[in-house]
Amino acid sequence: MARVLGDYERHLVSERDLTPHTVRAYTADVAGLLEHASRLGCTEVTDVDLRTLRSWLAKQQTMGLSRTTIARRATAARVFTAWLARTARAPSDVGASLGSPKAHKTLPPVLRADEASDLIAAAAELADDGSPIGLRDVAMLELLYATGIRVGELVGLDIDDIDRDRYVIRVFGKGRKERSVPFGRPAARALDFWQRQGRPHLQVDGSGPALFLGARGKRIDPRAVRTLVHQRIAEVPGAPDIGPHGLRHTAATHLLEGGADLRSVQELLGHASLATTQLYTHVTTDRLRRAYQQAHPRA
Repeated sequence: MARVLGDYERHLVSERDLTPHTVRAYTADVAGLLEHASRLGCTEVTDVDLRTLRSWLAKQQTMGLSRTTIARRATAARVFTAWLARTARAPSDVGASLGSPKAHKTLPPVLRADEASDLIAAAAELADDGSPIGLRDVAMLELLYATGIRVGELVGLDIDDIDRDRYVIRVFGKGRKERSVPFGRPAARALDFWQRQGRPHLQVDGSGPALFLGARGKRIDPRAVRTLVHQRIAEVPGAPDIGPHGLRHTAATHLLEGGADLRSVQELLGHASLATTQLYTHVTTDRLRRAYQQAHPRA
């Protein structure tokens, strides 16, 4: 089973071209499943049946894991068993009929428009001394809020991914799917300051084409970006404690409140399904009320 797990990990990396984070998550979930199956007496992957899968999920529930986590692990199990059947490592897909609990659809907190402005203004004030780190932080915050890209997409940006003439960045999202995302003039100015006055001071021989660099001159780490966002959010009075993903949701929400249609927001965020976008975004009651009053003949 260890050999099969290794083959599956290589499949996720080379054939599905998933991000390292997704590969780690899927591999860890499947490793936990196979360990559970071994304790039940399974010695080959062909010994894993539907009862084994259900027993594994039931154990997750007794451990107090959230419905969202259990649902994710059920998905990982189904993907794995489908791969086993497709590659003739198992006679059938035993996970095809595996159910999973529905995850709670909770709306994460978002910043108000004035809080988002205060966030970037506070970072800009710290960057007034012209320090390379300060200029970089402002550019990253501006771009995260302007585009709603994921933190992994931000740190993966190269210099050539910025199209200044069209105010567009090229992003490689989940599954290495490429998309173009527009950004505004404030983000463009912050990027220019960073590239002209900040990046050259951090650049080293191993910097490569990376757009954003860490203190040692290499491509910045996602954890450093998350730490930055939490630190700067803490300086905005009354703002909820959110990370880069919260800025992504904030950007989508503000786009909707400004009149953008859901399909356009889906394209900007890089969601394969419109249903995913609907979970990310919500529309305020005030906007619903205004739309009703403007459109309904009996309003």
